[in-house]
Amino acid sequence: MQEFEIVFYDKPDGSEPVKEFLLSVDDKMRARLLRTIDLLAKNGTELRMPYSEHLVDGIFEIRAKSGSNISRVLYFFVIGRKIVLTNGFVKKTQKTPKNEIDLAKKYRNEFLNREGK
Repeated sequence: MQEFEIVFYDKPDGSEPVKEFLLSVDDKMRARLLRTIDLLAKNGTELRMPYSEHLVDGIFEIRAKSGSNISRVLYFFVIGRKIVLTNGFVKKTQKTPKNEIDLAKKYRNEFLNREGK
């Protein structure tokens, strides 16, 4: 089966929030997140809990845990077996913060407008 293409969302200034987030976490957490991103590339829409969960309105999250730290990376699917990673954060509360979901939606809208989809 063909893998999904993983794309880092890039802001108009060229920065990539998920790449910056990956560089900000410790080595263990980065390794766990990268392994989960690899699973996402291989399994795409089939990836489920405990690795991935649909949040709302086509926004999903991948999950990684290292010790007591929990990290999330939000993403969405684009037609043509493409997955766009929008933003990442260290989870401090039970629920995924609404501002992180809103940010993922904003990035998705910008991405789709820019790509002309």
